Amino acid sequence: MLVQQFSASNFRCLGSIELAPDKNYSLIYGANASGKTSLLEALAYLGRGKSFRGAPTTSLIRHGEEEFVLFGRLEQEGRIAAVGVRNSREGLEIRVDGETAGGAAALAAVLPLQVIGPDIHDLVGGGPEHRRRYVDWIAFHVEHDYLELWRRFRRVLKQRNAALKAGEDATGLSGWNAEFVELGVRVDEVRRRVLETATQSLEEQGRSLLGSAARFEYLSGWDRERSLEAALEDNTARDRQQGSTQAGPHRADLRLIYNERQARRLVSRGQQKLLACAMILAAAETAQAELAQPLLLLLDDPAAELDGESLRRLMERVIRLGCQVIATSLEPDALQFPSAPAVFHVEHGELERIN
Repeated sequence: MLVQQFSASNFRCLGSIELAPDKNYSLIYGANASGKTSLLEALAYLGRGKSFRGAPTTSLIRHGEEEFVLFGRLEQEGRIAAVGVRNSREGLEIRVDGETAGGAAALAAVLPLQVIGPDIHDLVGGGPEHRRRYVDWIAFHVEHDYLELWRRFRRVLKQRNAALKAGEDATGLSGWNAEFVELGVRVDEVRRRVLETATQSLEEQGRSLLGSAARFEYLSGWDRERSLEAALEDNTARDRQQGSTQAGPHRADLRLIYNERQARRLVSRGQQKLLACAMILAAAETAQAELAQPLLLLLDDPAAELDGESLRRLMERVIRLGCQVIATSLEPDALQFPSAPAVFHVEHGELERIN
């Protein structure tokens, strides 16, 4: 859906702001620490129910206030949706079209978005949890039953771990093992399927941004030469010692191959950013094709750590996607768009439209 209107109150340094972005391109510029990233973070929160910077709720509420409130008016093919988020120390409240909605998944369904932000390198150089979340985001938007499948798997994982900590015998574990294996294999199959769908886009994005194809190698979280059931049996003693399940899709990872080398060990900081950008653009393209609607793409100072040619290639690939783009920069003319963007200036947490 396209964001027609957005407002935020008491989010970080933002007192009360309103944004009416262009349906194609919007640019928010200002000095460092002026509120640019906070504005994008608030927009992303409306579609995720959490901070893309990993910040806890208490640090998102403006100093001296009790809560923050976000509101968005979204449009798709003439249909309008109103989405609101209120968060305080008492918890998260979500409403979609005036009705209470259940959890952050409701936000992700109504406002699918991706972010190219300051921590994007974590997709390449960070821990496997970042890449698992990346795969699960694609699966959520491409395979409509995936969320419930993942929730069921997480429940049985939690129950199996509790049984391990309680010291249950082999008979007690066997009941959990059967359901764990059934759901774990299904999660693995869905992830492999959506990654296969995204592979062509990743290779194309990698060639355009880095000059050489990038590809995934999906690691299931257990030795694929053996069954998941056998992996559980082999790891029983270790599982008991650790009090947690050591094999399964919750341990999965993506090995990223760039120029036929493992990317996280061998590429520079700038190359890491471009490879991570290729991953984000591939995910957005894959989901956008399935949903048949433009996604929201947030770019937080994309020029950082990139030379002029790399930035040009990145913006060219962004524009090809056809997403609604909202970007930040230090200067109003730092980024090139094919048509004039809506331009906003932010200073001391206050937003002003320039054109």
